[in-house]
Order: sequence, then C-alpha cells, then structure tokens
Amino acid sequence: MSRKLWALLVALALLLALATYVYYRRTVAAEPVDAYALVPDDAVLVLTTRDHPALVRHLQEIQLWDNLTAVRYVQLAAGHLAVADSLAGGHGRTGSLLDLLGRKQVVTSVHVTGPGAFDVLYQVPLASVREYRQARGLLETLGRDRRYRLRQRLLDGQALSVLTEVRTESSLTVFNYRNHWVLSTNAALVEAVVQRLRHPRAPTVLARFADTDVLRVPGTDAALWLNFRRLPQLLDVLFRPETHARFDPLATLAADGLLGLKLAGPVAELAGFATPETARGALQAQVRGQPAEPFGLAGVLPTRTALVLRLAVRPRAPAGPAAADSAGLRTALDSLAASFGPEMAVAYLAAAAPGAASGRLAYLRCPAPARTARWLGEVRRRTGQSAAFTRVGGYEMHPLGVAIGQLVKPLLAPAAPGEAEPAPVGALVDGYLVLADAATLGGALADVAAGRTWARSPAYAAFLARTLPRARLGLYLDTRNAWNGLLGALTEDRRAGLLRNEALFQRFPQLAWQLVPAPDEAAPGARYYGRLLLHRPGEGEGAAALAGAAAGRGLAFGAPLVGTPLLLAVPGARAPAALVQDSAGVAYFVSPDNGVVWADSLGAPLAGAAPLPAGPGAPGGLALAAGPRLHRLALADGREAPPFPLNLPDTVRATALQASAPAAGAPRLLATAGPRALFLLDAQGRQYPGWAPKRLDFPLAGAAALLSVGGRDVVVCPLQNGYVYAYDQRGGLLPGFPLSVGARLAGGLAGPAGSTLGRTRLTVVNQHGELVTFTLVGDVVARRRVATWSRTATFRLVPAAGGGRTYGLTREDGGRYDFYLPPRAAPVVSRAFVTSGPKPTQFFDFGAGGQLVAVGEPGPGLAYVFDARGQLLGGQPLASTGTGVGLAYSAPTGTYQLVHLVGRELRRTELRPPP
Repeated sequence: MSRKLWALLVALALLLALATYVYYRRTVAAEPVDAYALVPDDAVLVLTTRDHPALVRHLQEIQLWDNLTAVRYVQLAAGHLAVADSLAGGHGRTGSLLDLLGRKQVVTSVHVTGPGAFDVLYQVPLASVREYRQARGLLETLGRDRRYRLRQRLLDGQALSVLTEVRTESSLTVFNYRNHWVLSTNAALVEAVVQRLRHPRAPTVLARFADTDVLRVPGTDAALWLNFRRLPQLLDVLFRPETHARFDPLATLAADGLLGLKLAGPVAELAGFATPETARGALQAQVRGQPAEPFGLAGVLPTRTALVLRLAVRPRAPAGPAAADSAGLRTALDSLAASFGPEMAVAYLAAAAPGAASGRLAYLRCPAPARTARWLGEVRRRTGQSAAFTRVGGYEMHPLGVAIGQLVKPLLAPAAPGEAEPAPVGALVDGYLVLADAATLGGALADVAAGRTWARSPAYAAFLARTLPRARLGLYLDTRNAWNGLLGALTEDRRAGLLRNEALFQRFPQLAWQLVPAPDEAAPGARYYGRLLLHRPGEGEGAAALAGAAAGRGLAFGAPLVGTPLLLAVPGARAPAALVQDSAGVAYFVSPDNGVVWADSLGAPLAGAAPLPAGPGAPGGLALAAGPRLHRLALADGREAPPFPLNLPDTVRATALQASAPAAGAPRLLATAGPRALFLLDAQGRQYPGWAPKRLDFPLAGAAALLSVGGRDVVVCPLQNGYVYAYDQRGGLLPGFPLSVGARLAGGLAGPAGSTLGRTRLTVVNQHGELVTFTLVGDVVARRRVATWSRTATFRLVPAAGGGRTYGLTREDGGRYDFYLPPRAAPVVSRAFVTSGPKPTQFFDFGAGGQLVAVGEPGPGLAYVFDARGQLLGGQPLASTGTGVGLAYSAPTGTYQLVHLVGRELRRTELRPPP
C-alpha cells in the first residue's frame, strides 16, 4: 500500500471519528437523561432530592440528622466510604460525598423484591469528568483492596460493575448510563433498568404528574412519589399481613401521589396531589362525590388513643342477624343508617404490652341524637337484646345486635373467615354513637367523663391545629401510645430495627395523613390534595393555644361556618365585631369579645353584606343579600327594618350586594343576580326605573361598581367580552360607552369617584396584561403592560376591601401566582403553590397601617397573609375553611387582627408585622 493511500485512509478515519464525536456531543450526550424513565415500574416509593446541603442543614435544625446517621444502613455505607477514602489517601473527609451530590437531582426508588424483602435503587448524575473520575476511582480503589472483589459483566451490550464484599458476599451493582450512575445492592433492579432502555417511549412512573414539579415550590427539600396500588405489598414486608389486611381498602382511594417535603421547626410536612383510583370495586368509586368534613372527634377521643382512621362518608345500612321479623328489622336498620351523618371513624387504644390486644372503638356521627336513640331502641327490640343498660360517667351503655364491622363499612373491611367479631355495646356521646365491647367502651367513657380527651389536652390541641380542617380520609397516629401495638404488629425481622431506631420514631410522635377531594371531582384532571404531617409537640405549645382560645380567641358554633367574615368597627373597642353565617343559613353577629349578640336565620347562603351608615330618614345597619331576598338589619338587635325583607323576582337568586352612601343622601343598594342581572334600590327598598332588573349583554367579569359622582349615581360594569358599560340612575348608557379595553376581562375595577365624570378615573386589567385607565366620559387616559402574558395566564384586578380606591393585580398561570402593587414593576408576591386552582385574593389598604394581601388555597384550607414587602406574616399559612378572611388594623398596638373560619370555629389571630 502506498504512503499516499495510507495517509488518505488515516485522514478518513480521523474525520469519521471526529464526526462521530460531534454527533454524539450534539445529539446523544446533549439530551439529558430522564431519571424517572429508568425507574422500574414496580416501584413503591420514589424520593427525589436536589439541594443536599440545604436538606442536611434542615435535618440538623429539626434534630433528625443525628438520628438518621445512627441507622444501621447509613453506618454501613459510611464505613465503606471511610475505607475507600483511606485507601485513596484521603483524611476522612466526611463532606466528600455531600460535595459530590451538591445540587444534583438524585433519585431513590424503593421496590418490594420478594416475600418480606425490599431493596433500594439509587441514581446519581455525574456532571463533569472530574466527578466521573472521582466516582470511578472510588469503585476501583475498593476493588483493589482484598476485602472487596470487583468484576465486570455484560447485559444487552451494557457493562455492569459488581463490587462484592468478600466477608459477607454482599454485592453492589453499578451501571453507568451516559454518566448517570445507577446502583443497587439488588442486581435484579439494575438489570430492570437496562431492560427499560429497550422501550425508551414507555410511560414513566411519574407519567400522571409530568406537568408537576413540587421541587420548584419554595422551601421544598425533597419530592416523594407514592404508588398506593403497591402499598399493601410494602406493608406486608413491614407488618404481619393479618394486622393491616382490614385497612388495605383505604389505599384504593388514590392510585399514586406526588408530595413535596418541607422540614421546619416542630413539623415535617409532605404535601401534594394524588390521582383518584379508577379501578372497579375501589373505595374511590363508593365515596366519590362525598364532600370533605371537619374533624369533630376531639371531644370524644381518649388521650390514650394510639390510632384513628376516619372517613367522611355516610354508613350503609348493616345486614343484621337473621330474625323472625326480618322485614321490620330491615326497616329499623335502614332508618338507623339514615340518622347518621357523613363521618365514621375507628380508634385503637394503647395496648398494655407488646402483642396484647388493643381496645377498638367505632364512632358514627349523629346529627340528631334523639332520632338515632329511637331507632337504636327499635333495633335492640327486634334483635332480642336486653333492655338493661350500664351507666358510666353520665352515659348509658346499651347492647346492640349488630357487629361493628357492619356499621362502619367501608372504613373497615369485613373480618377474615373464622375471625370472631362480637356484637358491641353502644353509647351516645356528644353527637356520636360510640361502639365497642363492654370493657373497652366503659374505660373510654370514664376517660371522656374525666376530661381526658384530645380536646382537653394541650399537646393534641396543638397537633390538630396544624392539621387540615377538612378531609375525606384521615389517619392520625401517636407513636407513644402505639408503641406496644407496633411491636406486636411488625414482623420479627422488622421488630428489632424498630427498637434500635426508637429515638428516630419518637422524634416526631404525632402523625396525620389526610386526603382532600377536589371541589369538582367530575372535572378533567381533578386530584386529591394529600398531606402527611409529622409533628413534635413543644413544651407549652398546646397550653398556649388553649390559653388563647380561653382568652376569647376562638368561638365554636353548632354547624360549620361558611363564606367570608364581615368585620365592623365598634366605637371604643380595639377588636372589630364580625358577621358570620353557618351552613344551616343562620347569620350571627359576634361582638369584639367573641359573644353572640344576635342570630337570624336567613334561610339561604349569604351572597353579600354591606354596612349602611345612618342617612336622612334611615338609621344605619346592615344590608344583606341571601337567596331571593334582600335584608336590612339593625346592628343592635338584628331586627328587620321595614319594608325589608324584599323579594326578588321568581327564579332569581342574589349573588352580590354593594352599598353607596352619597355625601348628602340616603344609601343606595346595588344587588347582582346571576352574571347578567342588576337591581338598583334606594334605602327604602324602592327600585329605580330601568333597574328592575337591568339585563346585561354579556356576563360580568368582576363586581360592578356603584359610584356617586357629583350627586348622581353611576353603575360601572366590566364584562368578560372586554367591554365596560356605565349606566346612570335611570339605566341609560353614559356617552362614550360601551368602552373596549382591547382584550377580555376576568376581574373587577377600581378607582375613586371624582367631582365630575371627566375627573373620575377607573382602572381595569385585561388578559393581555395591560393596565387600562379610563374616565367616565369614555376616554382611555393611560395604558401600560404590567407583566408578560400567555394563553394560560389569567390577570385579575383586586380592589382594596372597603373602598376600592387602591388596588392590586394577580397573575395566575397553573400553580404559579404573582401579585403586583402598581406602579411597582416587580411582583410583591411570587410563589409556586402546590394546588393549581384559582386563588381567592383579598387586598387590604390600611393607609399608615400598611398594605396586606390575603391569598387563599381552598384545597388544603389555608390562608397566606403577606405584607407589602412580600413577607409572610406569622411565618406560616393559617387554617381557613371560608372563602376569605377578615383583617383589621389596631393603631395603638401596631398589630393586625385576623378573623378566619376553621370548620365550626370563628378564630381571631393577632399578627405582628415583621421587623
């Protein structure tokens, strides 16, 4: 071969190598590795972490780091790393592994690999050649030591490294996929990863959450994906199957869930979403459509309760025993089941010793205890039970001829064949039917009579205050009371591990797992909101909470409170009075010291309320809109002022109410009925001509504004189609209207009323993110863009509560929320929430007292209160089950008074501005 030909072949080979290298770098290597695409489908848990230094710091802050590093598996891994570090000539750098992980996305998956066994698969990306050499050098250094053995093997053309400890023959299998290391002590898991590479387009385990990244939420330390369908398999590894088999159907509410982990202070919180189960026969199919209910068991649970399982669902009628009068018994059982409310629970008491049986109590809510007692007596008579009863602490225990499991379906699965389930005795206790065997029920009633309940315990009161106020499913565990029960339920292999790591489990002894359904479960993509709370009670924490309630900070009602509290200033009082309504339609006027001044049954949900100042010929009071009626009540005693109440036309229901008080005239009322009808009335309830009602051409985008401009009434209506209409007192359009703002609208408008129409400037924000200011003569005087817009973003203008002179703007795009205070260009609040639904927002402007924004998250029932600097007041969100909160500013103390609704309770919380 000639030299020229040889040189040409060498040049071609070099060009081919260069082209291959360029192709690899620009195509294969440039495409990032999807770690979730490598996770085998049989994973039960998948834990994802990114910022490892912050995670370690937070674990140290909550005093968990020392407990975790004492776990045997961690100590074994640390021992191997120390050996490798010493062989490599290191000096015991404990932070070397932490430096390697840094802020990489490390994925850890847990798999059940056999009867009583589970294994872990780790994925660690290597970002540079130095890191690759460091990891590879660590593996080869151990392989050169005689205590280890390193070998290579091929699978589907992929090289696997197997490191074996000679003494124990335990091995570690390592697979390097494009500088993405996959390793596990179970070789089958690594082989499953290689097999998944044959199907690159197969859906990943996180396919249902492809558009959700909880690690982007501020303060989130890790993300956890949980496969509820395989959860019973993992429980079989940890517990004896017979101890959890009756609770396994509870895992069929959801198919899988994605939660974000936050570590702060006395709590560790996992919060996120769960997709409802779609399999036939699942519990989800039985409870779908049942609303979440508040936790009302605190007053009837003894403090020695270890575990509570609670489900917000109405019980089914039990089958009952065979009897001669089967038809009559069937009717009695159906009527008994109909008397129960949508809440049932099973509680297990602390066991006396490991392996000893735990007392079990069943709870069924009874909204009408007298009715339930009557049908209980009928069931006892038809089942031939004795009429004798036992009295304990003022409560009567009666025998009942129906087993517990039949009454609390579907919370408790049927007993296993051959398992005896004796007929219990029952007692009506504070609105609940409590069922158990005679000895267990007698002891529980003695505890309730003596006040040894969760409601009276400071530790449990503080724990329940941090849980979600409403849920469909709730699991509440106290490891201190459940310790003996756990030792008896665990398998023999896991019992020793529990005892070795007792300090780790006792660090956060209180646990709550809750699932809250979406407001509209029929909507596409509707998910559960799930939350796992690990709580460590602090010294005096619960006592302080109870002391605050005793000092007038909380007021409980007989039914859940709904809506938004209306605050009213009271002369001579620092705290405001409040108007609230419960789910039964009763409105309550609550004094500043939390006393009910008067109550009035409105018969319908409160759609709007406005205070009325005293005017010529008309005293002050409250204007209310509820259902088809408008009310005007006196503040002193709640009496109706004639000629109120006023009836709206048939089939019309009020949806909003506003009031305006001209400088020299009686108040005016503007009532909204549905999205397109408006009524304008004077203080005597007389409708103005042209407003009976005023029909709009398009639905309202936000609340209409009732203004008094130069002694004349003007009603301004922003419509969803992007037009603004302005009407006079006779219902005629003002010249210059309708006015187009250039894009659709999805919020209200704001601005003070001027002396003339030309001097009155109002502002709206359209869906192109433009802030548009116009006058009442139809001139656009200013237009500027607030923020970038997209097809999925929604802009809303939020007028200040009470006046509407100032305003804020919201931009929502999925779970991303931004709040602006013009003329500032940057958002005051920019936050990624866990839930992606609309966030009810209230803006409060207290002048010299500052500006606040309250953002509600309806799914988990939380309210976030931020100041004008975007700082979260109180340091954490507050529980709120209403549609909004009430805020007032106390100038003498420099504090804010927050009034919020939590279930059946009206709470007053004092918030101090941050320094």
